[in-house]
Amino acid sequence: MSVINLKQKLDLFQEQWTPKVIGELNGQHVKLAKLQGEFVWHDHKDEDELFYVIKGQLIIELRDQTITLNEGDMYIVPRGVEHKPIAKEEVHVLLFEPAAIKHTGNVEHKLTKDKLDWI
Repeated sequence: MSVINLKQKLDLFQEQWTPKVIGELNGQHVKLAKLQGEFVWHDHKDEDELFYVIKGQLIIELRDQTITLNEGDMYIVPRGVEHKPIAKEEVHVLLFEPAAIKHTGNVEHKLTKDKLDWI
């Protein structure tokens, strides 16, 4: 294992809503993603999902509240909770979630990614 520089990894891709795997530990993937616009409402029935904002501001809509994350903030969406990430301007996030998690849960959408790249 070697040191991973998040900025260098983020410079390797431009795609949005397409997480890239940068590490794995204990059955969990560590991912980086660039987000802009609105994602799709979805949930992960059996998995929690951690969002950590590196750059920008991320809004996570829940059915009963709105979570606003600024640089340096993190939030864990509990398993089974329907959510919709929104980024008015490009946001860089680190995600920590089980390796087997489905990108958009059981929702099939044009943004759904079935296979994620390692960088």
